[in-house]
Amino acid sequence: MHDWKEQKEGTVTDKETLIARILAIEEKMFLSVPTAEPAPCQQHPEQFRLHRRSQFHAWNEDVLTSYLEDLNDAMKSGENLMTRKYARMDNLIPPREHHLIDEIVAIKYAWQKAMFENYPGIMNGARSLSRSEDTDFRTSFETYLRAELETYSDETIRLLHAQVMEMLRAGRSMAEEIYSFLIREQGFSSLDEAELLIRTENSW
Repeated sequence: MHDWKEQKEGTVTDKETLIARILAIEEKMFLSVPTAEPAPCQQHPEQFRLHRRSQFHAWNEDVLTSYLEDLNDAMKSGENLMTRKYARMDNLIPPREHHLIDEIVAIKYAWQKAMFENYPGIMNGARSLSRSEDTDFRTSFETYLRAELETYSDETIRLLHAQVMEMLRAGRSMAEEIYSFLIREQGFSSLDEAELLIRTENSW
């Protein structure tokens, strides 16, 4: 566990500073990914920032610090981690074998599956779960997650795996914490509130 510095009015925590620095580099990389034509997500970078920030708020400071180092190292070497991720998603480069990646994917897949089961309204429109559902136009959660993990350094993978295992033992779900943050950023107080509203609207 980490002792975050107490947040005071007008200041940010160490965690928020790390996230802001990560997002600044990631967005630059993301907008630089070569495409035949601008992808819809590249035309709406605010949505990219929101979803990435939601993910990073679920990470602890150790993982964030290590991943920021990955990004800085990539910048220094002229490598774009986003380009590498999308190349892996499209099978343009060979996969990276790592047993901890396999374990992270298995656990996060189960957490994501539970989100679909418990909050179908919220998850409507989300990426399909299994790589068996990949199409030329739609990439599954499993394929996307594995491709992203393969861009991380061994140290970041090790630290993320440690956090995932700690959360699993504590009965916590990283997927639920990611979506809880995302929902709060959109003005809801909880996942249950958002799910109820979506179901009510869809019943008409």
